[in-house]
Amino acid sequence: MAGQAGMIGGNSARGFESHLFRRPEIAPKLLLNETKIRKGFVKKILVLLAIAGACYAYWFLHRPITYEPGVLIGADPTQVNLPRDEPTFDFGDFHLKPLARFTLDARLLHSRVYRFDPGARLVPIDLAVGWGPMSDQQVLDRLHITQSMRFFWYEYQNPPPIPKDQIINHATNIHIIPSTRELAASCKSLRCGALVHLSGELVEATDPHIATWRSSLSRTDSGNGACELLYLEKIELLSADAVLNKSRFVGR
Repeated sequence: MAGQAGMIGGNSARGFESHLFRRPEIAPKLLLNETKIRKGFVKKILVLLAIAGACYAYWFLHRPITYEPGVLIGADPTQVNLPRDEPTFDFGDFHLKPLARFTLDARLLHSRVYRFDPGARLVPIDLAVGWGPMSDQQVLDRLHITQSMRFFWYEYQNPPPIPKDQIINHATNIHIIPSTRELAASCKSLRCGALVHLSGELVEATDPHIATWRSSLSRTDSGNGACELLYLEKIELLSADAVLNKSRFVGR
């Protein structure tokens, strides 16, 4: 029994010694693995923080602009119809016939960039804009505005913040034909809520791929064909103070 006990004790001692002998070889590997795991974890955290930071920066730079309640743009758009024999001009593969000179101050309600539909080569962006009561923050807070399929859509919980005909008569979806790349970039960089001055010509466009695309010449229509097709020659950002002062002057 003593020999059996001694043998068991001897095996335990050798096992302990062997364990002590191998430990210096295993420990560095364990430490190396732990270091790699920690570095990988830190990298993942840094990547997630970078993504979160980029998302926040994008949101911050593109967040909607809001204002105190009240009408910001008091004046209606200005339109001067042109003679029917106004000559056409070429714009890329398109032929444009001017229909009217058009200028407006407006609040940007929504914008939509188009890249793949048949008209995107001519009109890369649509701007939904409003004036009068459709520039008032307390009205817009009760409307949900979107754009798709070249239309401008609005939704509300009954009752509407203003009569429906006032919504239609003081807002429109403008198909923008930028006359330069700089104007295209400016339109695409606009933040929702921006106050803008736009000027150019309402046109009729023809091309084998789109047939005829004609601008509306009315601010009171709705549905298919009610959007303006604007050959944009100028865009300018307006300050709220300047717009309010101008509205007061016009009101007098």
